[in-house]
Amino acid sequence: MSISTEDERNGMQQASDAVAITLKKMREYAKPGMSTKELDEYGGELLTQLGANSAPLLTYEFPGYTCISVNDEVAHGVPSADQILKEGDLVNIDVSAELNGYWADNGGSFILGEDIHGHGKLVEASKEILKKAISNIKGGVRISEIGKLIETEAKKAGYTVIKNLTGHGVGRSLHEEPHEIANFCDRYNTTRFKKNSVVAIETFISTKSTIADTQADGWTLKGNKGGFVAQHEHTIMVTGGAPVIFTSQNGIWD
Repeated sequence: MSISTEDERNGMQQASDAVAITLKKMREYAKPGMSTKELDEYGGELLTQLGANSAPLLTYEFPGYTCISVNDEVAHGVPSADQILKEGDLVNIDVSAELNGYWADNGGSFILGEDIHGHGKLVEASKEILKKAISNIKGGVRISEIGKLIETEAKKAGYTVIKNLTGHGVGRSLHEEPHEIANFCDRYNTTRFKKNSVVAIETFISTKSTIADTQADGWTLKGNKGGFVAQHEHTIMVTGGAPVIFTSQNGIWD
């Protein structure tokens, strides 16, 4: 969407606060020994308390309020009573929701407890690359240039990017134009970021894989070459200068 009134900006901020606060609290609530279903149900309760509705549930009838992906799962992990979180797990939580007709999206990967498997460097790279990408976005910048920046920074850090998962426009629905804000330089994409538009920018930084494949459950994505992936995501408004980060309350850069 494109923001043209103060009411629209306030509406986007309220929806973004709901997903950001939920993501932050879910991250703090997660403990070894807890099932991903229990963590997801806590997230669902938070969204309800904040007056928001789970976007994956509303849009896709996803079997959970949030997407929780663990270790080798790249994205869209289905919360399960059988999946028990353990010390050192690489966990990704993606929270998107609708509130009063506005939609916002955010996510973040983190290590549960102590980094006994050495995933910390990957997580930090994903955070820093997202920060650098967002700081370079303003009206008129080519979307492909941001993709090039993400891929270049990933390579510098010794990683690859997932090419078939992208950022996207958001606001009046979960996915809007521009539909693909890729993590690599898509030279066929000549579109530019538009001032006052709302977009969800996300990194998918990978140790080995370049494509995410759908698993037998029809939802969960895993890398085509194995390894691990860290994702971080903010909903922002593009301006003529520094973007407005609507989901800053999630604390993924803290």
